[in-house]
Order: sequence, then structure tokens, then C-alpha cells
Amino acid sequence: MNQPLPVRRQAIRACAATLVACLLAACSPDAQKFKSIDITGADYAKGFALADHNGAQRTLADFKGKVVVVFFGFTQCPDVCPTALADLAEVKRLLGPQGDKLQGLFVSVDPERDTPEVLKAYMTNFDPGFLALRPTAEQLPEVAKAFKIFYKKVEGPTPTSYTMEHSAGSYVFDPQGRVRLYTRQAVGAQGLAEDLALLLK
Repeated sequence: MNQPLPVRRQAIRACAATLVACLLAACSPDAQKFKSIDITGADYAKGFALADHNGAQRTLADFKGKVVVVFFGFTQCPDVCPTALADLAEVKRLLGPQGDKLQGLFVSVDPERDTPEVLKAYMTNFDPGFLALRPTAEQLPEVAKAFKIFYKKVEGPTPTSYTMEHSAGSYVFDPQGRVRLYTRQAVGAQGLAEDLALLLK
């Protein structure tokens, strides 16, 4: 049975209003489309208090006004870690004048071998402005749990030739110090640069 004309008109108007609302939401600045995984409001990766490779105590508050990218790894990592840091240096270049508002932080999961001297030399290979953070043996499990990071020591043929398995993603914090994104290497330098440019608007 056909609906009465006024009812049909009301239905059409309701559908039109819904469509307009959706279009407006899509055009809204708040409807940002990130290439990385949006984890805004997550109840983990809230922050840290760790020594950097210069011996200074660091927290997220030190980098207010910048986007901060935090990556966990170790200096003897053969491929994932150097690739991630090289990509981050490329992201800084792609950001152009806004590149100075990017802070890269590398958190060691191998403090036994990653001494401050080793970490400082390692970071200089990628960007002199990037910092390495070195948890103590006691702090490492705590910060890994706080960031939901997996790491595991894999024994080698000698006591010092072990390797480390670890999570390979990075956390991104906005200029207000809020965790916003989780990104992986598949996003690429160009994709991450676009995401960070959105956070810097």
C-alpha cells in the first residue's frame, strides 16, 4: 500500500537532512583522514620519564608544541630500526619549514649494550635533533607495558651476540602531548609526513 504523500515527503526530507549532515561532517576539519591508525583517546602510551643519550631526564612536556614520534628498538637491529629512523629523517625533510616541529625519540629495548655513547653516535647518523631514550633495566618492563610494546631477548652463540625481537610501530603525539596515532613502516615517509602535517595545523 502506498504511503500518504505527507509521510513520503517527511521521509524524503529526513533522508535529505541526514545526507547533508553526513556531507558536512565529511567536510569538517575534525573528520581528518589519517593514513596511520588513529588511537586518539587511548588509555595507554600516556608518557614517560627517561634519561636521554645526553643524560638529561626527559618527559613529553619537554616537547610541547612539537609532534613527537616514539619508536622502540636497539642499535644492533639489522634493518627495521635503521629503516624507521631513516624514514623519520625523510619525514622531517618532507615537512619543509615545519620539520623543526618534529621530534624523533628512539627508546632502546637493549640498555645493556646501548650505552649513552653508543646511542648518541647512532642517532647522529640519522638526525642530530633526534634523541635516544635509555631506560634502566628496571624501567624497561614498565615503559614497555605502558606503551603495549613487545620485546624479547633471543640468545646468540655468545653472551654478547644476542638479538632483540620487538614491536616495530611508532607512536605519534600531537603538539599538546596527546597520543594520536600508531604508525607502521607500510605507511611510508610521505604518508606519515601528511599525517603529521594534519596534526600541526
